[in-house]
Amino acid sequence: MKRVVITGLGTISPLGNDVETFWNNLVNGVSGIDYIKSIDLSKLPIKVAAEVKNYDPKELGLDPSTIRRTDKYTQYALIAAKQAMEDSKLTVDPERLGVYIGSGVGGMDTFVAQTQKLLEEGGQWVSPLFIPMMISNIAAGNVAIAYNAQGPTLPVVTACATATHAFGEAFRAIKHGYADAIIAGGTEAAMHELAISGFANMKALTKVEDPKLASLPFDSRRQGFVLGEGAGILILEELEHARARGAHIYAEIVGYGNTCDAHHLTAPMPDGKCAANAMRLAAEEAKLTSEDFIHINAHGTGTPLNDKTETAAIKLALGEEAAYKALITSNKSMTGHGLGAAGGFEAIASVLALKNGIVPPTIGLDCPDPECDLDYVPHIARKANITIAFSNSLGFGGHNGCIAFRKY
Repeated sequence: MKRVVITGLGTISPLGNDVETFWNNLVNGVSGIDYIKSIDLSKLPIKVAAEVKNYDPKELGLDPSTIRRTDKYTQYALIAAKQAMEDSKLTVDPERLGVYIGSGVGGMDTFVAQTQKLLEEGGQWVSPLFIPMMISNIAAGNVAIAYNAQGPTLPVVTACATATHAFGEAFRAIKHGYADAIIAGGTEAAMHELAISGFANMKALTKVEDPKLASLPFDSRRQGFVLGEGAGILILEELEHARARGAHIYAEIVGYGNTCDAHHLTAPMPDGKCAANAMRLAAEEAKLTSEDFIHINAHGTGTPLNDKTETAAIKLALGEEAAYKALITSNKSMTGHGLGAAGGFEAIASVLALKNGIVPPTIGLDCPDPECDLDYVPHIARKANITIAFSNSLGFGGHNGCIAFRKY
């Protein structure tokens, strides 16, 4: 079996529109959550979100034609992929290069705008680009075109587990010899009245109006998640291919678990068993030992059900002794919940935590829930010589994903 390493990172996020800014804000506990500025809030019960700031697609490298012909979720993917490819300096046979970039929602802005055009002006005025701008595989298609990626291309759609599953499936494709490198991750731009209303009416979003108190993973005061957006992209590359071209290697991806609760459309299985099984599969493939110093980038949404269930899952997967020693973080305390992009942000954070020996904090954790009694690195980042990092993602539909990175 081939070994797989990470050679490039790229992101556009509520914490910054490049990896360096994102990481610096993350380790310094800077929140990207604020009052929503991009849409009219007069008819909405939700006032805060984690929006991408200072978004100018031209300044971020997109040409006017691409901007006109793509939904924002695709633009985010193109921007993050460009950063990752430039970081990696990847050279590869096009037939051995793939793209595994997914989205939980797809082209929300395009869908709503063209639906309004249909209702107000008639079907003849619906854009001929409606479908290729809206469909949830088209970010991957556009990235493939941009980099002439003619190898395996498989957009993943598993709600909030999308990016993590994209990384895991890309890892397997390279491990089994189907590609030498894959541009992988998740992207989302669902900051729209329709999406916010849908999430709010199902009682998934917090209605807290103070941005500092809105996203509180593992805290007893948590009421729901805060909507986020952006994209997180990694370049996965076969180890010998990376070595041969002298690539900079951030970390090695060493394990992947993929399970389903098969329990409920939105609620996790209460005992956390199936989420634990995803972690256990990743740990087994990663050859986890008692000597490892473990970091877990938790799904940590700040919803009443997720956080206590995920805590139980971590204990089931690792055993209580190892679970209590692990350093656990929820980036969503700062990034909000980026849906299909969330696992992308969190994989970048996991890789950089390993590389830099710094575990970012979970901010806002002033009143820990007694049922969430592990070490969530509250308030302040912690220096630690971690050897392995797990990134968890749990999606509507019961989709559970876990990827394991090892220090290289």
